[in-house]
Amino acid sequence: MSTAMRPPNILIVHWHDLGTYLPSYGHRVEAPHTEALASQSTLFEQCFSTSPLCSPARGALWTGRYPHSNGLQGLTHRGWEYGEGERPLPAQLRAAGYRTVLAGLQHETRDVGRLGFDEHLSRGRPHAADVAEAASSWLDDQGSGDDPFLLVCGMLEVHRDWPADRYPPAPLDEVDVPDYLPDNEFTREDLAAFGGSIAVADRGLGDILAALERSGLDENTVVIFTTDHGAPFPGAKSTLYDPGVHVALMMRMPARSAAPQPRREPGLVSHVDLVPTLLELAGADIPDDVQGTSFADTLRDDSPLRRHEVFLEKTYHADYDPIRAIRTDSYKYIRNFEPRPKLALPPDLESSSTRRGMGDAHLAPRASEELYDLTADPTESTNAVDDPALVEVLGDLRERLDTFMTLTEDPLLRGPIPAPVPDASGVAR
Repeated sequence: MSTAMRPPNILIVHWHDLGTYLPSYGHRVEAPHTEALASQSTLFEQCFSTSPLCSPARGALWTGRYPHSNGLQGLTHRGWEYGEGERPLPAQLRAAGYRTVLAGLQHETRDVGRLGFDEHLSRGRPHAADVAEAASSWLDDQGSGDDPFLLVCGMLEVHRDWPADRYPPAPLDEVDVPDYLPDNEFTREDLAAFGGSIAVADRGLGDILAALERSGLDENTVVIFTTDHGAPFPGAKSTLYDPGVHVALMMRMPARSAAPQPRREPGLVSHVDLVPTLLELAGADIPDDVQGTSFADTLRDDSPLRRHEVFLEKTYHADYDPIRAIRTDSYKYIRNFEPRPKLALPPDLESSSTRRGMGDAHLAPRASEELYDLTADPTESTNAVDDPALVEVLGDLRERLDTFMTLTEDPLLRGPIPAPVPDASGVAR
């Protein structure tokens, strides 16, 4: 098959727990390789994961289906798995003639065979340096074969913990403290360590991109960089507030394509939109059960994005915490289905340095409904659910969320969702 006729190769690099904590999204941190990639890409300013925790977020990213639809409503190591018949992106692209390769981390299933990869490099070695070495070696060995490839590079970084011997911390006076965190010595110490991890992961990304260019494969490769969900700090990870679900997404089209110049795209995008987009770019069929919307035309010719809202959800993290939400450009409506504290911190955040310096205000009861005017209140500090000026907005968002949950057959509408039950072997099903 000629190069002109062959579908593009696809390279996806994804990090753990990053959110948007990068210079290209306005944060002061050392990440020159993501900066370089951003300058060559369409950078999506308003991309959102579907969920603020690892396995559900990744499951939606790889299937184009929401966690309550694909079955992955909690963490894989706590017993959650894809439902029967789910076909993640690697399986779909393999059926379309792609070689499919995983380097490093996946966090969706205990059986990697379910994912559809032909090869699994760096198995059991998910740190950035190991993943980059394995992926770079694989790329160096590739010729100009006829089969296009999907290479997925999953790094453990920037998940906690961040030991200083592996991740030399950033200087404390260079730390950028986001608005949702208290600015004190505990938070700064935590963020400095986080910044050290980002710098290490960034070098891994740089090594992979250098290998892609060295091999000449960049001429026909779509490059995607993203993460699963928000940063691992109180008020972000494990919440449906923007810091928990706002994620980096950069997509660089092949050098040989006639795509528009690199730019920043301000419209709304959901992680469920990536699968249909990549299938369309690959010339493969998009299954009817995919719930995302392709934005391939936006990448190819600057067509406007078609999404007017994103839907967000959480069901299980360390325990049962069912929440659903809808976010538009201007407003966010959150429905909490169980009485819980305002911030239910998972174990890694409860033991963090930031937690030691934040007091206990987050333990106050949360409201059953939350409404935020994102224009007037971008940090989601004031619950406006009782504001009489927003009655119509509240009613509209309630209805849209109800309609979405009904159309997608969210099991939460039928009552509490049970956790997986261990079978005779002790494995939860």
